[in-house]
Amino acid sequence: MQKRWNILAADEQKVDKLYQSLKIHPALCKVLIQRGIDDFSAAKQYYRPQLSDLHDPWLMKDMQKAVGRLMAAMEQQEKILVFGDYDVDGITSVSCMFSFLRKHYESSKVDFYIPHRYREGYGISQQGIDYARDNGFTLIISLDCGIKSVDLIGYARDLGIDFVVCDHHTPDAILPPAVAILNPKQPDCPYPYKELCGCGVGFKLIAALTQQMQLPSIEAEEYLDLVATAIAADIVPMTGENRILAFYGLKKANETPNFGISALKKLSKLESALFINSLVFMIAPRVNAAGRMDDARKAVQMFIAASETEAQQYAELLHSDNTNRKEADKNITDEALAMLEGNLELKEKKSTVIYQPHWHKGVVGIVASRLIDHYYRPTIVLTQSGEYVAGSARSVAGFNVYEAIHQCKDLLLGYGGHFYAAGMTLEPGNVEAFRARFEEVVSATIPPELLIPEIIIDGEIPFRDLKQPFYNIIHQMEPFGPDNTKPVWVTRNVMNSGYSRVVKDNHIKFSLRQENILFNGIGFNMARKFYLLQEQKPLDVVFTLEENVWNDEKHLQLKVIDFRLSES
Repeated sequence: MQKRWNILAADEQKVDKLYQSLKIHPALCKVLIQRGIDDFSAAKQYYRPQLSDLHDPWLMKDMQKAVGRLMAAMEQQEKILVFGDYDVDGITSVSCMFSFLRKHYESSKVDFYIPHRYREGYGISQQGIDYARDNGFTLIISLDCGIKSVDLIGYARDLGIDFVVCDHHTPDAILPPAVAILNPKQPDCPYPYKELCGCGVGFKLIAALTQQMQLPSIEAEEYLDLVATAIAADIVPMTGENRILAFYGLKKANETPNFGISALKKLSKLESALFINSLVFMIAPRVNAAGRMDDARKAVQMFIAASETEAQQYAELLHSDNTNRKEADKNITDEALAMLEGNLELKEKKSTVIYQPHWHKGVVGIVASRLIDHYYRPTIVLTQSGEYVAGSARSVAGFNVYEAIHQCKDLLLGYGGHFYAAGMTLEPGNVEAFRARFEEVVSATIPPELLIPEIIIDGEIPFRDLKQPFYNIIHQMEPFGPDNTKPVWVTRNVMNSGYSRVVKDNHIKFSLRQENILFNGIGFNMARKFYLLQEQKPLDVVFTLEENVWNDEKHLQLKVIDFRLSES
């Protein structure tokens, strides 16, 4: 698949000014300018994050009300139910809040509730509220959900159950009748940072409670490794407070981790330090697998376990769910690709909507992402769910798939989501009409260039500048994530040294030369482009700079993202 290369520009005067104060390589100054870091003090805050730079939790709208209601509940010996969604953000949020309350209130008066993905669906459920009523709970704290549950929270209120909502999803015009709503995305919320995940909002409530109860700040900070896991998994911007929370969360995950993180790390056979990527690709999938394949409660039980042995037992269940998830994901992806390969009409469309009633509902979102790797366009994968059809949508960079689905709403029973991912349910009889309408909407609104994957390149650099001190400064830009990605470089006019080869049928081991400098590298899933190396012509290569540690020796290497013949 041909890709567009987009090399970012930056104001040269600003770059030079920053270089004068930082004295680091101009290419790195350019990256910082592109990311809004334009003076010494901003660079210091960026490279040396401090917990003291976190905003005061009391700035969040309704924080006084939320803390007041919780303190009253504790004084009056009320039963409190901690309610959260079945994904990583919801599970970590519930684990943090439940652990904090259990520690500083009577454990017999606190419980948690995670709705079942298939029996109850996303967000607040009537079943959950009825559970609270039947068991004498008078206060529910909802985490990572609740902002859109106007009717259900009204139903709870009529039963005498109060809600404190901690959410980060965009609110509608009508808000639920909760006693307090903590959500920095409320238009009238003065909280300075708007991009917290659900667990981040919950952490702010814990921080405010810690202050109110005159506890040391460490009582809130002990949950930072779980907050970092949620930030990594929920793909929120790695800027501002999220970056500070993730930085200190990773520090805690590597020094004194939660028993659950420790158990999952062992099962993943990871012996090196945890980075954000470790949380995204090793910890998060195992936590998510619980809700995808079975019941997410056991993921909370792992994170709140009182010992490593107990956490290990739950971690093994999650590991097993994840193995099943991977098998289902592979089988369905193979089947879906075969359906697309064999259908010329489907292959030529601007969107993919694909349906099989026997596919596992828990993995259709993952499969949609996999299909985009092969056919780069907005994609929906549907399956049978009870009497109805349910599915997940994933998008390509720059296209609002939620808005496209919104334009098909008369054909749907329900839908929800955001710019890049969404879910929907519909009657089986409407699948074909929905497929046609979605294609019509996408075809009419997607600019042609969005159907070609884009590689954002931070800057151009010659091989001679790729030295250890240069890498060390990149390493200090961690943790990486959206809006603070690992810098991507292009080097022009390099030659294949003659030692490049295909490994494991699909990947390329590179050995590239520019002037007299040789760099080794790896390019995953690039074997189809190996013929370009064999032409022995100058190449332009796009990569990130990595450090390879082998037998206690460190070497810089390239992780190649793309390459093509040089134009001159």
